[in-house]
Amino acid sequence: MLSNSNKYVGFFVILPKPFLMRIALFFLLFFLGQYTNRAQEGFQFLANQTQVEIPFQLINNLIFVPITVNGIELNFLLDTGVEETLLFSLDDKKELNLYNVDKIQLRGLGSNESIEGLKSSNNYMFVRGLVSSKQSFYIILDQNFNLSAHIGIPVNGIIGTQFFKNNLVEIDYIRKKIKVSKLNAKYQKELDKKFVKIPISIEKAKPYFNVQLKMQDTYIQSKMLIDIGNSDAIWVFQNYTEGITVPKKNFDDFLGKGFSGDIEGKRAKISELKMADFKFTTPIVAFPDSSSLKHVKMVDNRVGSIGAEVFRRFKVVFDYERGTMYLKKNGNFKSHFKYNKSGIEIEQNGLKWVEDYVKLENNLLKPDGSSNEEFGKVINNYKYKFELKPNYVIANIRKKSAAERCGLRVGDELVSIGGVPVFKYSLQKINNLFMVEEDKNITIVVLRDNNKLKFTFRLESEL
Repeated sequence: MLSNSNKYVGFFVILPKPFLMRIALFFLLFFLGQYTNRAQEGFQFLANQTQVEIPFQLINNLIFVPITVNGIELNFLLDTGVEETLLFSLDDKKELNLYNVDKIQLRGLGSNESIEGLKSSNNYMFVRGLVSSKQSFYIILDQNFNLSAHIGIPVNGIIGTQFFKNNLVEIDYIRKKIKVSKLNAKYQKELDKKFVKIPISIEKAKPYFNVQLKMQDTYIQSKMLIDIGNSDAIWVFQNYTEGITVPKKNFDDFLGKGFSGDIEGKRAKISELKMADFKFTTPIVAFPDSSSLKHVKMVDNRVGSIGAEVFRRFKVVFDYERGTMYLKKNGNFKSHFKYNKSGIEIEQNGLKWVEDYVKLENNLLKPDGSSNEEFGKVINNYKYKFELKPNYVIANIRKKSAAERCGLRVGDELVSIGGVPVFKYSLQKINNLFMVEEDKNITIVVLRDNNKLKFTFRLESEL
């Protein structure tokens, strides 16, 4: 039963969308009746352990880690941009037991209507040698909240502050490993010698730091959220800081989706991003419309976010307790900043049976090695088989994009790209096809109303 004293707890979550995997799903103003935001313990090491290594999947800059919840393994997005731990897409996890469950009402961006959700407390989480025995979750019951369709793998939750708050967390984007450890003299010496130390502030349980954004010829000191759960490079909020304006050369883009509708904005390049000793020229920046942010309660002086498209260029160490982040360049550092030139957002729409074949080669040689006209020949045979493969559809098309101009539509089912059946691609691979650096033609075959249609258009830069 909800009491009359209402408390609002805000979640501002930028989640993946295809092409930069950057769907912005905003969960704002989670309407909690009688519930308070109690401090949680976070992860602790098991006895006699001071360091663990956790492998992760890296999909379009985003990190996914397997974590066991009350004995059942779930797949979590790791995100410094959220405080609370969220659960969703649990339909195939019916054996999962959650403790101390209460109904709550959740309200999304720009909406006066609430939806039903759950809060569960005192749960158990385990990953390698780390355990949290007093974990609270907010459970999203809305089946439309489905990250799996946009990622291409099962995703059951998002974890943020509780993963980072008690220990040093080192993220190696090249090796796809996370090292969680206690600070010791040897490790501190390595950090001081090989990494660049950057002060961060932890405000409302999230990490912030200062960067310089060069807009035209002026450097602007900017306080930014560290947001590894946002696969874009940079988000900048217009009209919040003097001197922040959208460059003249830009294009309108779909930045994401909230409970109440789409999040629109613009994309452009700025002159430069400076982070401590590191400099990036002409990074791509997203400028969300101010109407999309009207309910966002931001910390003082925040200008925007630095996302995973930047942080993937480093080995990163977070030390929340001491207010420090360490950065060391990796092999991605000089990578070009790219964006989706097609304007198409693809999502996985379930599975379907497809007919595929494998090539069988038979080399006809005699056992003694001798040959005649028949022996020594290679006969190619093909074995056909049916397999369940991902089904991909167009979920969104950017206005005035190359894809829209050529006649592609939302709802078209992809058959092939460049002559290759799409079931041979992962969702990430399809996204990468639209993010080529050079301009090029691309041909897509789709299924529309049971008819196969062929479209060719050119991937060209709009910036």
